[in-house]
Amino acid sequence: MVDKRLMNQLKQHRRQFSVLVGLGLGGGVLAVLQADFMAKIINGVFLAQLDWAGVSQWMAALFVVMTMRSIFVWLIEVTAHSLAAYIKKSMRQRILTSLFALGPMYIKRQQTGELINVLVEGVENLEPYFAKFLPQLFTAVTVPLVVLSVAFPLDITTGIILLLTAPLIPVFMILIGRTAEQVNKRQWETLSRLSAHFLDVLQGLTVLKIFGRSIEQIQVIHRMSSEFRDKTLGVLKIAFLSALVLELVATISTALVAVTIGLKLLYYKMEFSQAFFLLLLAPEFYLPLRQLGTHFHAGMAGSAAAERIFGILSLPKSWDVKERTIPLARQQQISIAFENVHYAYDNGERLALNGVSFAIKPGETVALVGASGSGKSTIASLLLAFMHPDKGHITVNDMNLTDIRLEDWLSQVAFVPQSPHLFYKSVADNIRLGRENASLETIMQAAKNAGAHEFIMGLPEGYDTLVGEGGHGLSGGECKRLAIARAFLQDAPFLLLDEATAGLDPQSEAVIDEALSRLMQKRTVLIIAHRLSTVYKAHCIVVLHDGKQAEAGPHEELMKNQGLYSQLVLAFRGEK
Repeated sequence: MVDKRLMNQLKQHRRQFSVLVGLGLGGGVLAVLQADFMAKIINGVFLAQLDWAGVSQWMAALFVVMTMRSIFVWLIEVTAHSLAAYIKKSMRQRILTSLFALGPMYIKRQQTGELINVLVEGVENLEPYFAKFLPQLFTAVTVPLVVLSVAFPLDITTGIILLLTAPLIPVFMILIGRTAEQVNKRQWETLSRLSAHFLDVLQGLTVLKIFGRSIEQIQVIHRMSSEFRDKTLGVLKIAFLSALVLELVATISTALVAVTIGLKLLYYKMEFSQAFFLLLLAPEFYLPLRQLGTHFHAGMAGSAAAERIFGILSLPKSWDVKERTIPLARQQQISIAFENVHYAYDNGERLALNGVSFAIKPGETVALVGASGSGKSTIASLLLAFMHPDKGHITVNDMNLTDIRLEDWLSQVAFVPQSPHLFYKSVADNIRLGRENASLETIMQAAKNAGAHEFIMGLPEGYDTLVGEGGHGLSGGECKRLAIARAFLQDAPFLLLDEATAGLDPQSEAVIDEALSRLMQKRTVLIIAHRLSTVYKAHCIVVLHDGKQAEAGPHEELMKNQGLYSQLVLAFRGEK
């Protein structure tokens, strides 16, 4: 019911939470004062036959107490929601930081919809936990203690009844909570699956329509929605049942106090003002416990969401920013060396690189070739610091890559991927990712160098035209030219190309080849090649096979050796 990990989030907000506890305690004191003044007024008017003048001071005091109690309730609401908002903001930042640290390799293995559900719905479920459940939990402890401290001196019997019946409510909450916790977790898991599947369907709607499977997915979503509805109704059933039980216990306990006081009053063992005062205190004693039961469901929902949130936060990161301490100033030239580099996926079960060693000299162009699964993409991911080697070293200008500040290194790298991603922004803003403070004139020059200026000016609003998510509305060649424009704008000394001309028509390929030729001048370049026609002019070609370097050298030399590279080239040309 009380998650220690969530409680730890309060350490940075101790002052606000202390104010909350203090307001709850103050509300308990005001509840006692309110009952006291009401008992005096009723006793004075009906039994002591006092006129307005005799009770006016008590009436004024009662009005002040009731007003202050209302203000305290309002302050508790405002402070609690403010505290929850700060914690939600902090939690979202921590989740995003953790996901960025885990890198694209982790995110690719997850369902995007499920991660979005954690970031949005999961974090939102923490608000009622911190704004309702936790403050009420402390109020349910402090207010009954205040009432008991007043009730015991006045009447021991009433105090004992209150003391013995109060634990019944938490006991029932704990018994119900064991079932409610499992039901809430199942509801959260169902919602996560539904969110993930729905986003997958939206992203793959074109494929589903082509294969005539869209109607089938409607039925699947309907089935999953019905399952989520049933899980939600199960949670509500337990919530309503717990509320009924807690109300019943509180009502019976209050009635027991009333009967006891009534008997004492009947046999003249207690004065009316004292009896009435204790009778007014009884509901105030059980009210915080009843309200805690009302917010019990919010606590369970927050705990269920916390499981997945802290599951992400506790994952081991692929790198630690604190370990990267060596600064790297802007370099004119970059040299890179792989020294006996090993890397394996799935906790070492799937070997990707097995002792790869090669070097790229400043201003040199090196190409990586090999069959699918030979380790080319793994090398690119290592260079982009998405992960670090399990064994061996990657050096940049004779410095270990894992020691260099991440932001300093990435500022030296321009990456043109095979499938560049464009954001839902203007064309200019998508290019400006290469340099945040670039002027429009600089952006236009980069676009001209990339061969993109002409088609951009043909768009409805030129450089201010909004690009659809993922480049929707643009052709594959146009998206790649914008990616090349980013690289021109970044003007980094090291260029990483991942088959930038794949899947293009001859005209677009010619334009991009010309742009890449300009981009590669006076830069250190690593080309990840799937189409071998793009690597013939490289200074050195590194051939990978099963995670190892099979051979390396210029194109002509490798062809003469008639090794693996020669076989790949002949197969690419359609020759034996």
